[in-house]
Amino acid sequence: MKNNLRGLVETTAQGIALIGLWWICDAAVRAAGLPIPGGVAGMAVLLALLATGALPVGCLRLGAKGLLNHMLLFFVPAAVVLRDHAELLGSTGLKILAVIVVGILSVMAGTALAVELHIRLRSRHVR
Repeated sequence: MKNNLRGLVETTAQGIALIGLWWICDAAVRAAGLPIPGGVAGMAVLLALLATGALPVGCLRLGAKGLLNHMLLFFVPAAVVLRDHAELLGSTGLKILAVIVVGILSVMAGTALAVELHIRLRSRHVR
């Protein structure tokens, strides 16, 4: 019971840290007037912190896992929109669906290629 509570507290704290980083970067991007989304800037900052070792991966592992496990909740508003806008179920919806499918496949392929490249480079380094 104590370990479960500790895990919940750690997961919550790490999730808040990730959201806080996004929030800070979003505010900085808006204040600076940069033409990029705050989430992209936050991801770049997080990547830099992880790559330099300034932030160990273990410090955010549970929070990231918790956010990824509940990612479906971020799409609930999109499902509600379908109920309010029936026209999206016609030809317009098919066009949007095609864009979404192509986008998802592109992201999945890009991620797979990046992971494959990382694994190959890492295996060369280990040898």
